[in-house]
Amino acid sequence: MSKRLSNKVALITGSSRGIGRAAALAFAKEGAGLIGIHYGANPDAAQATVRDIEALGAKAVALKADLRQGREAAYSLWDQFKQAAIASTGSPDLDILVNNAGIAPATSLKDTTAVAFEELMAINYTAPFFLIQAAADHIRDNGRIINVSTGFTRIAAPTHPAYAASKGALETLTLALAPEFGKRGITVNAVLPGVTETDMNAEWLAAPEARAGAEALSVFSRVGRTDDVADVITFLASNDARWTTGQRIDATGGARI
Repeated sequence: MSKRLSNKVALITGSSRGIGRAAALAFAKEGAGLIGIHYGANPDAAQATVRDIEALGAKAVALKADLRQGREAAYSLWDQFKQAAIASTGSPDLDILVNNAGIAPATSLKDTTAVAFEELMAINYTAPFFLIQAAADHIRDNGRIINVSTGFTRIAAPTHPAYAASKGALETLTLALAPEFGKRGITVNAVLPGVTETDMNAEWLAAPEARAGAEALSVFSRVGRTDDVADVITFLASNDARWTTGQRIDATGGARI
């Protein structure tokens, strides 16, 4: 039986760890042909992910880019991926772009500095915007653009105002681009994870009271796993989601509904 992503070419930012890694592995299991594994600062984690993907029968390439550099980093990443795609498949084109990389500092309005704000916006919004711009002409007809947002755009997050705002901008971009890309059958959607078991969350979730509070947010009374979110991303990347675009797909486990 044919797998849902057979021979698809994908680029996933922030995919050496966490949700991005889980999505990359899910893509490989569904038959993807080539997956670009972007990382910012941990080459060992990226190479480990590449090995795990190749063990599943797919090809993968690790790509380094510091998304704090915004547009410059986005174009650098795309140039690296394009060359890797040509070397592997003979074509610079791709089928699936997942903007997953992001940072989520718990910083109040009062304590947010200009430097911290600019770094957060560069990684969470500017880089995805310009990566889509760079890749746009090379996304094949009926391709997929998936932006990873946050449940904090639905649930008030006074501890993370700048983070929530950056992801709100990404969701608005998702909606704005859907009609343009729809002309070529390309869908553009956003996925909104809730609290998820990742390296980024490990430290604060280690506190029993913090974990209990996080678990209580979901109607399932647990913290999300990376595969919970990766499976939603994989659905959106597949032909099963061909009639869904411009949407915000909640993957919070029913947090505060």
